[in-house]
Amino acid sequence: MKPKIGIIPGDPSGIGPELIARLLTSEGVNDAADILLIGDAHVFEAGQKVAECAYDLTPVDVTADWSVDQGFAHHAMDTIASDEVRVAEVTQEGGASVLQTLDRALEFVQAGVIDAVVFGPFNKAAMHLAGLGHDDELHYMAEKLGVTNYISELNTLDGMWTSRVTSHIALRDVADTISEERVTEAVHLIDNVLRRSGVARPRISVAAINPHAGDGGNFGTEEIDILEPTVRKLAQGQMAVDGPWPSDTVFLKAVAKEIDAVVTMYHDQGQIALKLLGFDRGVTVQGGLPVPVATPAHGTAFDIAGQGRADVGATRAAFDIACDMVTHWDK
Repeated sequence: MKPKIGIIPGDPSGIGPELIARLLTSEGVNDAADILLIGDAHVFEAGQKVAECAYDLTPVDVTADWSVDQGFAHHAMDTIASDEVRVAEVTQEGGASVLQTLDRALEFVQAGVIDAVVFGPFNKAAMHLAGLGHDDELHYMAEKLGVTNYISELNTLDGMWTSRVTSHIALRDVADTISEERVTEAVHLIDNVLRRSGVARPRISVAAINPHAGDGGNFGTEEIDILEPTVRKLAQGQMAVDGPWPSDTVFLKAVAKEIDAVVTMYHDQGQIALKLLGFDRGVTVQGGLPVPVATPAHGTAFDIAGQGRADVGATRAAFDIACDMVTHWDK
């Protein structure tokens, strides 16, 4: 059976609706999954107009078999009026639309209507204006789904993955937050997600936090005190993990395909590397949730919103990863 993928358009003021239109009219999408579009019809239609491509919205009853033979199944919502959509602007209305469509997608996941969620880019500022009380959408989703285990955004590009020991915190707080427990959780999380993506035995390298991996303690002792003992313990548990490696060289191993993933210590340590390697192809996977959730790693791109210039590469990659994860989820 094909995966059942729920798709929401993201912030209606950004490039999300355009990207969804390009995704749905790209080759092989209909064959890869049964797709349920969740959100306002006029938002999806606006994306088609900008992208200059068309697909059919077929209203369905999600309490029954909602797969359709022609076009794409559509669960209609009324989250934002068409005259409230202000292209390339941060608005409370746009943020409220995102939260409502995301809530509905999560409800459908819990009810078994869909197997996974793919979403167009969100704008956190707009979401906060609309009442988001969390640092990011991952923690919001975790609360909605009742998740209490370790969670972290994971990023992937062309088969290369990263996870983070710390994420959306001030750089000055990173060293104090790193611990054996958090490093272990980050390694186990990315190992688990990679296995659920079809990698039988993930090869993982842990990045250092200090220059030259601390240079034997001259530039900091986190490597000696925390990272080296933790990696050693994980390797003794039969995981394919090594490190800590200096962060200015560890990604050379990844580019050379010697490893599958890098566990980074803080947000930009991995993000800079991946975005330089392929900004238009990077994907964010919401790690630690009970279902696959993926999105393009780039943002709402207000600088090009409404201009028909958005590249669908990362959105297609997010869709493909979500499909792969559903296929391998319980294996």
